[in-house]
Amino acid sequence: MNKKELAGYIDHTLLKSDAKEGQIRTLCEEAIQNGFKSVCVNTTWTAYCADLLKSSEVITCVVAGFPLGAMETEAKAYEAKRAVELGAGEVDMVINIGALKSGNTELVRRDIAGVVKAAGNTDVKVIIEACLLSDEEKVTACRLSKEAGAAFVKTSTGMSTHGATVEDVRLMRKTVGPDMGVKAAGGVRTLEDTMAMIEAGATRIGTSGGIKILAGEINTADY
Repeated sequence: MNKKELAGYIDHTLLKSDAKEGQIRTLCEEAIQNGFKSVCVNTTWTAYCADLLKSSEVITCVVAGFPLGAMETEAKAYEAKRAVELGAGEVDMVINIGALKSGNTELVRRDIAGVVKAAGNTDVKVIIEACLLSDEEKVTACRLSKEAGAAFVKTSTGMSTHGATVEDVRLMRKTVGPDMGVKAAGGVRTLEDTMAMIEAGATRIGTSGGIKILAGEINTADY
């Protein structure tokens, strides 16, 4: 895998609440310069990023219901719909974690499906926040995401107890099969981390460390 191919896996991410306009502009410029797949930002920056990226191949990816997922489906759906109208090319939504852990799988399915419908033809990635789930719950979350028509399942917000693990990525890939995307996010900071996630089945990497990852050195023949 060369650097150009690796860059195509990366969602260049800045989701801090205190992110300033200049930092978001830099994020977009870096994504263009390095050939990253997308920038991943909060929805308040949707139109701004879409405008900066309009002459490039970089996608504007936004998060909905972030980071807790504990709001009404209608709120998540509106956030996703509005973001798409403003130029978002992908939407990463957070599931209703409490509902899943309560065994209310129908609510979780409807929640995901509501956002998928609101996003129209725009790909939706479902953040399951794996660090808060048992393995059985992770499998259930992935199964419900697939049933609801999502394009990806995603490990983490990066805002909870820990981020992606190779074991979680491997389990998620096994559950959804070969045709659905799996995004590893949270704590992926080195080239070695990245290659391990890809080997485990990740097709997208969410990280704020994309530039350092591309600058890393590793014997990729091992992967």
